[in-house]
Amino acid sequence: MTTCAHFMCILADVLEPAATSANPDDLLVLLAVSRTGRFTSAADSLGLNHTTVSRRIAALETTLSGRVLSRTVGGWELTELGRRAVRAAEDVEAAIAGLGSTGEDARQLSGVVRMSATDGFSAYIATPAITALQRQHPNLSVEILTVTRRAMQHRSGLDIEVVVGAPQVHRAEAVKLGEYVLGMYASRDYLDRVGTPADAAELMTHPLVYFVDSMLQVDDLDAPRRLVPTMRDSISSTNVFVHVEATRAGSGIGFLPCFMADRHPDLVRLLPDQFAEQLPYWMVLRSESLRQPAVAAVADALRDRTVASEAELLGLASR
Repeated sequence: MTTCAHFMCILADVLEPAATSANPDDLLVLLAVSRTGRFTSAADSLGLNHTTVSRRIAALETTLSGRVLSRTVGGWELTELGRRAVRAAEDVEAAIAGLGSTGEDARQLSGVVRMSATDGFSAYIATPAITALQRQHPNLSVEILTVTRRAMQHRSGLDIEVVVGAPQVHRAEAVKLGEYVLGMYASRDYLDRVGTPADAAELMTHPLVYFVDSMLQVDDLDAPRRLVPTMRDSISSTNVFVHVEATRAGSGIGFLPCFMADRHPDLVRLLPDQFAEQLPYWMVLRSESLRQPAVAAVADALRDRTVASEAELLGLASR
């Protein structure tokens, strides 16, 4: 049976001997803050108010004689002492979860996993992967922030990031998931109206549908500026689904992910031998998040789904 004495043993294994008097409730508050990066979000998840969370963290820091959190532009990050305290908190959480659980209950994943990824990856890779995982673990929740940017140096509140291009990060695990291809596409109606470009020179006389150049945060996605610099902008957007729909509507030639464009029979891929920009997807995980079984399971599901979708990602499925 798990007792208060057992919790003290957990704390003694991880923290300094003088800190074994840390209140397990304070540790669990720190754990919630480490997962959300914000006091308000942690308070909501615990059913507390912001003031109580702040008071609990202050009490824990007094007990441990040091700072457990530091403020960053993205929220709160753990200090080295905080990371040691969180490891103890995770053991306390696991011990509490095991009270009264059957063998089957103990194997069920639960909780909230927070991730960010690009629009297309979120819709066509992450969503089916997570949905399949939830069939086995119905108490698992996943929050997805759709954004196209480089990996953050401070990822408070996020367990997983999926980014385009190799990330330069510290205090995090980076795993290459796979690669995908961007190609030039136009709608059949558009080509019937203005003609099909026979080569790159003709293609560059058409308007381009792509990202807003001044807001593009990922260097790897600058291919049109390099490959077709004279193409004038037609509709530009920070959302790749807008690129697809604008191309389908005949706004111009879209530089689109093949795994998204090939789903639409009204789109035609142009000059595939000349325009096939291959880019990598990388997954970035905080080390403290990866120790959570739910986060590890979601990461595995994303990796498996990416591998299974290789043909679609590389634009080979429709050939």
